[in-house]
Amino acid sequence: MLILGTVLGLVGAGMLSGGTTLAVVTAAQGDDGYFTTQAETFTVDSSAITSPNLDVGKDLGIPTGVGFDIATLRLEASNVATDQDVFIGIAPRADVDTYLADVNHSELREVRTSPFRVDYRNVPGTETAAAPTDQAFWTESATGAGTQEIIWKPAAGDWSVVVMNADGSPKVAVNLSAGVHTDLLGPIAVGLLVGGGILFLIGVLLVVAGAIGLGRQLTPKPREPGGAGTVPQPPAFGRVDATGPITPPLGTPPASVSIAGDPVKPVYPTMLTGHLDPVLSRGLWLIKWLLAIPHFVLLAGLWFAFLVTTVVAAFAILFTGRYPRSIFHFNVGVLRWSWRVSFYAYSALGTDRYPPFTLARTDYPADFDVEYPERLSRGLVLVKSWLLAIPHLVLLTVLVGGRSTWAYPWRGDGGTGVGGTDGVSLLGVLVVVAGVILLFTGRYQRPLFNFIMGVNRWVFRVITYTALLRDEYPPFRLDQGPTEPAPGVDR
Repeated sequence: MLILGTVLGLVGAGMLSGGTTLAVVTAAQGDDGYFTTQAETFTVDSSAITSPNLDVGKDLGIPTGVGFDIATLRLEASNVATDQDVFIGIAPRADVDTYLADVNHSELREVRTSPFRVDYRNVPGTETAAAPTDQAFWTESATGAGTQEIIWKPAAGDWSVVVMNADGSPKVAVNLSAGVHTDLLGPIAVGLLVGGGILFLIGVLLVVAGAIGLGRQLTPKPREPGGAGTVPQPPAFGRVDATGPITPPLGTPPASVSIAGDPVKPVYPTMLTGHLDPVLSRGLWLIKWLLAIPHFVLLAGLWFAFLVTTVVAAFAILFTGRYPRSIFHFNVGVLRWSWRVSFYAYSALGTDRYPPFTLARTDYPADFDVEYPERLSRGLVLVKSWLLAIPHLVLLTVLVGGRSTWAYPWRGDGGTGVGGTDGVSLLGVLVVVAGVILLFTGRYQRPLFNFIMGVNRWVFRVITYTALLRDEYPPFRLDQGPTEPAPGVDR
């Protein structure tokens, strides 16, 4: 359901986008119903300007009598020399070629608008052109002083537009503009909006249902104290002594820990760990992004589902004060999968072990989890993601390279943002430096790794907050090292 829903949702979103664009374009038509280009000056030393071959297609079979205008072309021309008449016409290509045989004329090859530039193909000839007004083969034509206009409904065939001085003399200098009118854009826009809306809605429903199903599989099963075959539930972060790090036992969510029997809250109710392999390949990091492509493809779909389910969760929080438990564990699973891939491929390079294809917690060297909140503020859901998180987002823009990387940690761009458009990031530079040192020395510098882990930990805490998973405001801390710090320990 998740895969099918993601495909349908993305197709529907594309159709909605296209339909919206067409609707805007349709509304932008001029008062006369035409999309019209700006008038530009075309100048040649020859006797005529001709268009490239307008091959409408003999097998097109343009329908007639359908009750609306499929396409209408309007061309306007005026002579730069106001005392000279201009001619503009359209005719079958073969007739135009015969008419201008052995006449020097210029065929348009390319027109660029910004800046305006025209490229012509010069067709040599020595004959003097006969007056175009004396020819009888024109399908549409206009001649005279001032602005002249022709309106033509395309029909099957090979056509050519010709602009000349009315007497056929050389040195043509004219102002030209073109416009097109069609009644198709409105129906197409409506069809795309309706069809895209239906597909998107079906896709969203399937995505939510699939996420709930997967989330149920990830939801920890409560144990009955004293039941047969049960063991006491260990603290989520394990036990902490005065010097040791917090080490989470596998399969338990982060929660309060205890020191000397007293409950102590963690620095933040998330757990991000990453343990550096004792031995790493010197050159494998150069192609890890390539090896991780299957993960990127799957994570693209999972992050679409993540966005959909986050919106659903926002409404649930707004009306009930609770984050739906199944959706919560699904979204945490997406973040967990993203962290494993980024730890392997581009944001830490901390292990050569290929990431597993699962949302669940495993014995992989990198792990992520969030403590489930029993209650969430209804009001904060309206301002957390875009207003309250601004200070963090500004700082993360410097650390991880822009507005996109922190929001999409699964993107394999080394922390430089989508397509590298967000500039070079501190995290990206540090990871590359670590990789180069590894390439030449075979060692990953531990202080550098600890700092990289601190940046990633900050990123995922902010994502947790902006994704509405917790209400606690993320600390402005760079907690370095492979594991979460013990409460009260600054590192």
